[in-house]
Amino acid sequence: MKHIPVDESYINLLEHLLENGATKTDRTGTGTKSILGHQMRFNLADGFPLLTTKKVPFKAIVHELLWFLRGDTNLQYLAKNNVHIWDEWPYKAYLKRNNLPIPQINGEEWKVGMSEFVQKIATDDAFAKEYGNLGPIYGYQWRSWPTADGKHIDQLAQVIEQIKNTPDSRRMIVSAWNVGDIEEMAKAGLPPCHCLFQFYVADGKLSCQLYQRSCDTFLGLPFNIASYSLLVMIIAQICGLEVGEFVWTGGDVHVYLNHVEQAQTQIARKGDIRPLPTVKINPVKMNIEDFTIEDFELVGYNPHDAIKAPIAV
Repeated sequence: MKHIPVDESYINLLEHLLENGATKTDRTGTGTKSILGHQMRFNLADGFPLLTTKKVPFKAIVHELLWFLRGDTNLQYLAKNNVHIWDEWPYKAYLKRNNLPIPQINGEEWKVGMSEFVQKIATDDAFAKEYGNLGPIYGYQWRSWPTADGKHIDQLAQVIEQIKNTPDSRRMIVSAWNVGDIEEMAKAGLPPCHCLFQFYVADGKLSCQLYQRSCDTFLGLPFNIASYSLLVMIIAQICGLEVGEFVWTGGDVHVYLNHVEQAQTQIARKGDIRPLPTVKINPVKMNIEDFTIEDFELVGYNPHDAIKAPIAV
C-alpha cells in the first residue's frame, strides 16, 4: 500500500477543512470549520511521523505519553517537566471552584494567573493534590478501568499480553471512553478526544489504529500522530516485533476559526517538506513502566519554525 508522507497528508487535510468544512459552533465559543470522518495511514518504517512543516515539541509528547503510561492523572508531573499542554483546563476549574473571576482566555491576566497556578502545582504537593487532579482521564482508564464490582482492569497490560500470546486476536483494544466517568472527567480536564485504539499484528509487525472522536487539527493532531506512533514503537519493542502502520481515524475533525491564518502559513510550506526524523529507544527497556525521558532520542529533525496559535478552552 502506498503511504502519503505525514506532512503532505496533514496539509491536504488542512486544505480540505478550509475549503470544504462546515462552519459550526462549539463548546468553547470559538467556532470551527469541520468535517465528519477522515483517515490517514503512516508506515512507521519510513521514519518517525513528526511534522517538519512546523516544529513540534518532541519532549513534551514523550512526557505526556509517559504520564499516560504510568496511569498518572495529576498535572504535577507535567508542570515539573515544563509541559504545558494541559494547563488551561485545571486552571479554569480552579477559578470556578473558588468563585474567582475568569479573565479573558489567552489574555495577559489569564496567562499570568495560569503561570502562577502551574508554578504552585509544580512546587506545592498539597496544592497539587487539591487542584492538580484532572479526574479519571486517559492514564486512569488505560491502566485502572473501574468495574462494577469494585475491581480495576489494566487494559494496557492485558493488551500487551494478548499481543505476545494471541497476536491474531481482534480484541486488542484499549478504550478511554468510559461513559460513567465522562461527567467527572469534564470537571477539571476533558472527556477523551482520542478515545479508542486497537492493535494488529501481521508478518511480525505491530500496527495500531486510533479513533479520535474530536480533533483540533492545527494544535492537537500533530501531537496525537506522534504520540501514538511512539506508543506503537514502545510496545513493538516490548513484544519483540517490528513496527508496521499507524492508522489515524478522526470523527469530528476541525480547524478552529482563530487558527485559520496559522493553518494557511503552514499550507504555504507544502513545497518545502523536509526528511522525517528517526527515534531511537533504549533497547534494554522491556517493561512499560520503566521508560523515562532519557530512553528516547530524536535524530535528524530539521523542521520549519513553530507556528503559535491560541488554545480553545
